[in-house]
Amino acid sequence: MKIDIKSMLPEELEASFSEIREPKYRAKQVFTWLGKGAVSFDEMSNLPKSLRNTLNERYYITVPKVIRKQVSKIDGTIKYLWELSDGNAVETVVMTYRHGNTVCISTQVGCRQGCAFCASTIGGLVRNLEPSEMLDEVLFSQIDSGLDISNIVLMGIGEPLDNFDNVVKFLKLVNHPDGLNIGMRHISLSTCGLTEKIDKLAQLNLQLTLSISLHAPDDETRTKIMPVNRGRGVDELIAACKRYYERTGRRISFEYAMIDGVNDTPFHARLLAEKAKEAGAHVNLIPLNYVEERKFKPSSRENLEKFVKILENCGVNTTVRRKLGGDVDASCGQLRRRAAKTTAEN
Repeated sequence: MKIDIKSMLPEELEASFSEIREPKYRAKQVFTWLGKGAVSFDEMSNLPKSLRNTLNERYYITVPKVIRKQVSKIDGTIKYLWELSDGNAVETVVMTYRHGNTVCISTQVGCRQGCAFCASTIGGLVRNLEPSEMLDEVLFSQIDSGLDISNIVLMGIGEPLDNFDNVVKFLKLVNHPDGLNIGMRHISLSTCGLTEKIDKLAQLNLQLTLSISLHAPDDETRTKIMPVNRGRGVDELIAACKRYYERTGRRISFEYAMIDGVNDTPFHARLLAEKAKEAGAHVNLIPLNYVEERKFKPSSRENLEKFVKILENCGVNTTVRRKLGGDVDASCGQLRRRAAKTTAEN
């Protein structure tokens, strides 16, 4: 079987190239070409033809195909639906901010976590993405859009820490100075709360930003909307956050989708303030995106403003995420779900 060359770190390439009696500098040349978006070995003009032929026999290069591309007329947000080599599809979103261009990538095809308000988990988990496939989301979004990507958010389809080893390898690949060279401090990873994996990530001390998809500060509410809370609980999650901060020195962010009548009451706001202060966390409130298959609705502007005021009065650093791409299904999983439904109907 051929080897996925784009999932290999430079030192792995060097070791593999030594097996075919090629010098180390050839591995660096190939790694650089892959970081520029080469889709075939024949493009690698500074390699001997004999080596290119050997590479074609031994390795393969992943290349995603754009199934659908939607560009927001409101704010320019770009939503991609990529077809992978096995016919599965994942979503990627490119967003423009004052501080630069951010790409939000998927880490799995589908998701097993079952959050009740999310479109990504409908249909469950299909498979994990390979490091190369996550790298492709960044690389080809940049190439197709013509925008220089300066920030990465792992907050698309899937739970990053459920694909731990592949995600960590992707982070090393995208951070490498001979590749895309995107700094760890420009990368944010979002998890629904796999506490054992949070501890494992902390041991690596990668200096990225960890975001916790909290969405409820109490066990009763959180368990109803997030099955991952069963067997762990909010207190255990907060304890893991504190350990992460103590190990890395990196402040954590709580992501909190405002759901009408579910988690947006003054009770929830006051309890959230307590949990945020305990963990030393920043709170990022997210206006809920409507998902056709789900029953939930976003909080009213009045409730959102009251919620923010309570948090601020409690001394919690709070922001409300600017809603981007509302006209291009920018919420995770919607475009993939719609494309799958269209295919089934046809």
